[in-house]
Amino acid sequence: MQTSPLVDLFFIDGCGRCKLYKTAACKVHTWKLELQALRQIALNSGLTEELKWKQPCYTINGKNIIIISAFKESCIIGFMKGVLMKDTERILEMPGENSNSSKFIRFKNIDRIIELENTITEYIKEAIEIEQSGVKIISKKVEDYPIPEELNQEFKSDIAFKNAFYSLTPGRQKAYLIYYSSAKQSDTKISRIQKTKEAIFNGKGMNE
Repeated sequence: MQTSPLVDLFFIDGCGRCKLYKTAACKVHTWKLELQALRQIALNSGLTEELKWKQPCYTINGKNIIIISAFKESCIIGFMKGVLMKDTERILEMPGENSNSSKFIRFKNIDRIIELENTITEYIKEAIEIEQSGVKIISKKVEDYPIPEELNQEFKSDIAFKNAFYSLTPGRQKAYLIYYSSAKQSDTKISRIQKTKEAIFNGKGMNE
């Protein structure tokens, strides 16, 4: 069992995903006790600890198995191929309606983690077996994601923007389509499109 110095810093400084980095208000500190408990369970499962996407990630033979993360209202342990897991206890959640691979367990107190420690360990074991089996998740194609009418109208009025959008990698295109479509109001969709146009013209993805 070997810890990563970068993950040690994660617990000291925070994740760095927002302006609260290196402050007492960072959500990593809010859920520090819970995250450390999840970290220990992951390490006891024999996984290799790394820092990826600014969060503790646990791998085997270079393959991502689980990740732990802090949010405002809770912390989570995420399973990269969660959709393939049996979830016998019915405790896995989907990150969103467009997710087709990962699932997670949400925690709001340390008592729940202690209560589910054996179950979490068994879930990690199953996740490792799934990865080692070589089974693949078939990702959705860009064509499977609907194009909002607001985006279609923007394409019609700005051909250069349309060309720039379709020059992006499929992964970047999907991320933008999910982002636009998740807005309920048409005005919000239009605003999101306008705010991301510069990044798209520069060939960048959502968080680049």
